[in-house]
Amino acid sequence: MAIMMISDVAGQSVEGYERVLETVQPHYADAQGFLMHSAHATEGGWRIVEVWESREDAGRFFAQHVAPNLPKGIQPKARFESLHTLVRR
Repeated sequence: MAIMMISDVAGQSVEGYERVLETVQPHYADAQGFLMHSAHATEGGWRIVEVWESREDAGRFFAQHVAPNLPKGIQPKARFESLHTLVRR
């Protein structure tokens, strides 16, 4: 079953998030196991929620595309949850 990655990014600004997304977003289309991405501002940072077919798929994408594009000093703290249900269109 799919996993949900919840990543809290303390200190990330809207502008910083949008710069990273602009660089990373084109790679989602071909990313193995990618299902969805959403994000919202939090008090003091940003939260990213993604759904992937596996934790390995999410980790590979992060290492290849996200980590190299993060602003200096920004380190997301991610946790993973196995999903019981995922309804798709």
